[in-house]
Amino acid sequence: MTLWRPGMRITDDRLNDGLDPTIVTTGLVAATDFSVNDFYASKSGKSVFVHCYLLYSGTGINLVSGNLPDTTLCTLPTGWRPPNTINAVWGDGTEDGECTIGTTGAITLRSSTLSIPTSRNIRVTAAWNTT
Repeated sequence: MTLWRPGMRITDDRLNDGLDPTIVTTGLVAATDFSVNDFYASKSGKSVFVHCYLLYSGTGINLVSGNLPDTTLCTLPTGWRPPNTINAVWGDGTEDGECTIGTTGAITLRSSTLSIPTSRNIRVTAAWNTT
């Protein structure tokens, strides 16, 4: 860890935490009516990035009072979960919205302006810093 002192210059080397990223592509657990197409997660220092790509095969997620009912998509592997619940984005190429990722790793769809029909590929992308 670099200790910053008055007069020090910011350089690429000083900003680099010296850690190679840790990458996983397995361990994502799909919820009912979803299957995992692809999963990628990386950690470098305190930075975490996850990208989940799932196929929805249920009968449809219909809007209730103009919004999606909270629908769990999947659960992130242990060790790849945020320290606090965070908001993230999801999309399927036609529609997008907000989702949350809880400290248990559950990714839950929260908002959309349209219902989600069957056979949609839903992508979730998020990044956060660990403590």
